[in-house]
Amino acid sequence: TVFNGGLGPVTATIVVTPTFVNGGTSCSGPTKSFTITVNPTAQVTQPANIVVCNAATSAAVTFATTNTGGTNTYTWSNSDPSIGLAAGGTGNLPSFTAVNTGTSPITATITVTPSFTNQLVTCTGPTKSFTITINPSAQVNQPGNQVVCNNLTTSAVTFGTISTGGTTTYTWTNDTPSIGLAATGTGNIASFPVVNPGTAPVIATITVTPHFLNGAVTCDGPTKSFTIIVNPSAQVNQPANQVVCHDQSTALITFSTLSTGGNTTYTWTNDQPAIGLAATGNGDIPAFTTSNTSTAPVTASITVTPHFENGSVSCTGPTKTFTITVNPAGQVNQPAS
Repeated sequence: TVFNGGLGPVTATIVVTPTFVNGGTSCSGPTKSFTITVNPTAQVTQPANIVVCNAATSAAVTFATTNTGGTNTYTWSNSDPSIGLAAGGTGNLPSFTAVNTGTSPITATITVTPSFTNQLVTCTGPTKSFTITINPSAQVNQPGNQVVCNNLTTSAVTFGTISTGGTTTYTWTNDTPSIGLAATGTGNIASFPVVNPGTAPVIATITVTPHFLNGAVTCDGPTKSFTIIVNPSAQVNQPANQVVCHDQSTALITFSTLSTGGNTTYTWTNDQPAIGLAATGNGDIPAFTTSNTSTAPVTASITVTPHFENGSVSCTGPTKTFTITVNPAGQVNQPAS
């Protein structure tokens, strides 16, 4: 049983000397020599484990050895060909496009067997195993859109994922910082008061990018976008005051607004229903016949409240007040005949 605990072949030279004995006399003859070469056990240096992102290209793995004096070759096997690498092969491990369409990391075990060849004799050595882990692409659940009134507060946005086996983080961008949200950020979005001093809705598009971390390797995933629409405060143009005589008709009052991009409606209250106008109402105020049976003018204050609706959210704006003054009919005391 041969032994060679070194890194290269060991060659022993055996010298044999023949001796012929006859009649008590020994006669030596010419020697002959031959060798016994003991190849070392094949050896492969331990490859490092690898972590790769889905759809990324892995680096080739070049196997190495400390053996000398012969030719070193390698065969390898892969426990999970679904990662995009063949089930087995010879030589170094080629680069390949990693595949993991799931939501958690996949780990394949690669086992490499070294062979050492010298003088037409091949000796195998102990295998070494290492892993290739394929991280999934990061994933973020679709956030919901929001519609919020000017000066009100949004709902907090908490990002979620179905990925497991690692840590998912998030970065985001906002294309309209004027709504009160920064242009960029990390993590969830806390609730914040929105701003829209204009007359039309402002639409901000928030784009979130997920990042999946496992094995010190971060893998980005597809972005998701959602919107925060900030409705303006409702607005109504100042209606004109009217002065009308008793038992005459007022002018039609048509409310109007500068707001666009939604639907503005109006509600109103009247503090003097005795003039012939209801105490409350919706929409425009049609012409009506006034009443004032007293001897002094009666002034009714009409307060109109605008409501701007867009995206199923109604936003109330500042009121405007105007007056309808109803003069009494002229009156003269009866002169004496």
